[in-house]
Amino acid sequence: MEQNIVFTDIDGTVIDYSTYSFEDALCSIDLIRKLQIPLIFCSSKTRAEIEELRKKMHIFYPFISENGGGLFIPKGCFKQPFHYHREEEGYQIIELGVPYRTLCLVFKDIKKKLGFDIKGFSDMSPEEVSDICGLTLDEALLAKKREYDEPFVIDEDESLYQSVFQEIETRGYHYTRGGRFFHLTGKNDKGKAVEILTSLYRKEYSHIRTIGIGDSYNDRELLQEVDVPVLVQKPDGTYDPSVTINGLIKASGIGPKGWNNYLMDYLKDN
Repeated sequence: MEQNIVFTDIDGTVIDYSTYSFEDALCSIDLIRKLQIPLIFCSSKTRAEIEELRKKMHIFYPFISENGGGLFIPKGCFKQPFHYHREEEGYQIIELGVPYRTLCLVFKDIKKKLGFDIKGFSDMSPEEVSDICGLTLDEALLAKKREYDEPFVIDEDESLYQSVFQEIETRGYHYTRGGRFFHLTGKNDKGKAVEILTSLYRKEYSHIRTIGIGDSYNDRELLQEVDVPVLVQKPDGTYDPSVTINGLIKASGIGPKGWNNYLMDYLKDN
């Protein structure tokens, strides 16, 4: 039999875009735990945010933070040895991203050169992050514990966005777009991180099938790396038109409802 592995985005996917609740996904989460299926969070969220969510869900598999910047693998998770960069707090950590302090310097340089009204997390107080994201102050503090990714907003006409993106790429960095923010990153992305974890799981099991679930543009690379790519509906009921993947399955339901609907049906048959 094949071992299923589920890679999932978080915001607007397994948790609600506005309320951050995973109540609508609980049936599938409970079934995944019962079947001992690895559930791998792959998000723009920080390590601290994902750790909090893992505790609430009682899910303790490896996870991918900040758009593929860091892979956090609990010690003893894999029998076969593998290359990692450092050990810390019970994890073996693979780092694909650029240190946050470097990204902040690059971001400030771009703002200075262009003179645009651009604001990153490094410019925002916890209170501002709380207001923009609809988080509690404690949750906003976790969101600001960044290691590999600078979220930012551009308060300019969309015709000027390309100038920002060009400056990022000219300096050898990448950008992506999530539900609320653009993100400045190194050359990491979710797909590269998923590829690494998939290879580690292939060494553990003779046959695996990978399912990937997302909702937006910055999930494209994740979905390209899995056997079964799934897109859930956005809060307005549409599917992100920028996600065009061969074999893409469009789940019926917004965010965690679509996540739950698809996985309940899939796991019954597989």
